[in-house]
Amino acid sequence: MESIINYFESIPSLHRSLILVGGLTFFWLLEGSLPLYRFNYKKWKHAIPNIFFTLTTIIINFGLAFLLLGTSDWVQHNDFGIINWLPEMPLWIYVSISVLLLDFFGAYLAHFVEHKVKPLWMIHLVHHTDHKVDTTTANRHHPLESLIRFAFTLFGVFVVGTPIAIVMLYQSMSLIATQFSHANIKLPKKVDDMLSYVLVSPDMHKVHHHYVLPYTDSNYGNIFSIWDRLFGTFMKLDRDAIVYGVDVFPDEIKNGSIIELLKQPFQEYQKPTILPTNEEQ
Repeated sequence: MESIINYFESIPSLHRSLILVGGLTFFWLLEGSLPLYRFNYKKWKHAIPNIFFTLTTIIINFGLAFLLLGTSDWVQHNDFGIINWLPEMPLWIYVSISVLLLDFFGAYLAHFVEHKVKPLWMIHLVHHTDHKVDTTTANRHHPLESLIRFAFTLFGVFVVGTPIAIVMLYQSMSLIATQFSHANIKLPKKVDDMLSYVLVSPDMHKVHHHYVLPYTDSNYGNIFSIWDRLFGTFMKLDRDAIVYGVDVFPDEIKNGSIIELLKQPFQEYQKPTILPTNEEQ
């Protein structure tokens, strides 16, 4: 564990990029052999806007990385944050708790708030208006959302009190986890279900991309499913019943255009449909 922490403490930018590209390539290829849905689409054409938004997310995160480093250094030097107020513990427990808490503040909480605050939902909408969810959807975030997500991560580092090595480890885990949960892959139902007791599995997250409420407002988790189960936001829906997109923004052509997606947060808010859950079972 110590060698892993030492590696992530000074992980080169090239290595972080390789984790992103390597994960994307792996799940892209896996989608070809184990597809959940056999989409009738041009995969590369569909990927273009998603890759564009992945690149804007990278630029923003790399550009603001100095804030993460500065905050992490400050909490460590001042012995500030939840993890630093706990009794001394083995390194593996220290790392596990830190990653778990970062996952809550930096991902679950951010995601939950984006769904509950109308202006933030309109920004987050870009992620949900993908009608063909696959591994490239993982980082389909409007630049404004990338800033919001970064702010929550920064808040998480401050509150939890994590060193930069664990922040880098968490971000790498988060990247692979989101590529996995969005990937258009079909695991055996029992395997997916068992996995979802600990991690956010593909079937679990696909429920979140169903086109109507209350399913859209469920399964906010990023790496760990514990937060959804703990706070009552966990929901199930048979994967064969899932329809991707957002019911009040159904234009698939506009939702596949980079220009239109950049303008999407500034459209007029439209109240989504709420479907009784018993109609979907």
